[in-house]
Amino acid sequence: MTDGPFLSLTVAPPLARLRIDRADKRNAFRQDMWERLPGLVADASAAAGVRLLILESATPGMFCAGADIAELLERSGDPAWRAANQAAINRAQWELTRAPLPSLAFVDGDCVGGGCGLALACDLRVATPRARFGITPAKLGLVYPLHDTKLLVDLVGPANAKRMLFTGQLLSAEDALRIGLVDMIADGPDALASAITSASPHSTRAAKAMIRRILDGQAADDDATRTMFADAFEGPDFAEGVRAFVEKRPPRFAS
Repeated sequence: MTDGPFLSLTVAPPLARLRIDRADKRNAFRQDMWERLPGLVADASAAAGVRLLILESATPGMFCAGADIAELLERSGDPAWRAANQAAINRAQWELTRAPLPSLAFVDGDCVGGGCGLALACDLRVATPRARFGITPAKLGLVYPLHDTKLLVDLVGPANAKRMLFTGQLLSAEDALRIGLVDMIADGPDALASAITSASPHSTRAAKAMIRRILDGQAADDDATRTMFADAFEGPDFAEGVRAFVEKRPPRFAS
């Protein structure tokens, strides 16, 4: 386990769990938390045997209330702090989105503002029935970052993104599912996590990389993507997958 102020990483292959632990502030993110997040994501991605990163709250009934408004009010008059805060948030979101390891946000309770950005930066989102989602800069006269806005538009389309950003209203888990903001409503992430970790880790990481290229604007194969496709035939996961298919048994991927 890697512990620090309000964030912890627990590695128990095939899962790594990154937990937000600041319950008295509804898991609101301070500057030092944004700064620590990329290192923890990198640690999870590099850990042997880990196939999925789950981002969740250490306390049931909440996910993340977003940025720490008290810190923002105290420091907002300092241009140097504002620049450092913006850079830390942008880096944390960028690194989480583009980590090679597939990720899943488990949302139980309110997921608001920057907290919703964290969920958007994960590959998949599982919500409990009591989850609520909102992006609220319009209630504070602020502007949501372009990177996070693109993640939102990629998921729910421009019209639903505009509705969320223009109104700042909270959506129920059912409404979030309907517009594609979440992938599943369940009491926990275990069923989806089990399905992902049972699949080829080589395939899931490669699929994530391919989809990210498409979302970033690539529409045709290049040398890198052609190599990714061709090299898989030489890998141990392909050999095990074929053996399992012929032997009519579930595959046991070791990579």
